Amino acid sequence: MVDVYHELQYPKEMLQYIINALKNDGKILLLEYRAEDSKVPIKPLHKMSVEQVNKEMAVSGFRLVYDGEFLPIQHFLLYQKIKL
Repeated sequence: MVDVYHELQYPKEMLQYIINALKNDGKILLLEYRAEDSKVPIKPLHKMSVEQVNKEMAVSGFRLVYDGEFLPIQHFLLYQKIKL
């Protein structure tokens, strides 16, 4: 999801649909503007912090497997479905 997750009106419900659709080792990639960087010229409403995303994803059954901080203004966060 590229600059989409923060726009979801019901993220918990959407992640539940996604996790049910994924295979056991399924992954989801989120690219979101960095809330931690005040220099990113995007309204705060459209930014997310890694801490915030990690909390929301963990509650929905995902864990962070790769934090690629190579983009200049966005987070590159790869999450994997937690095996039950």
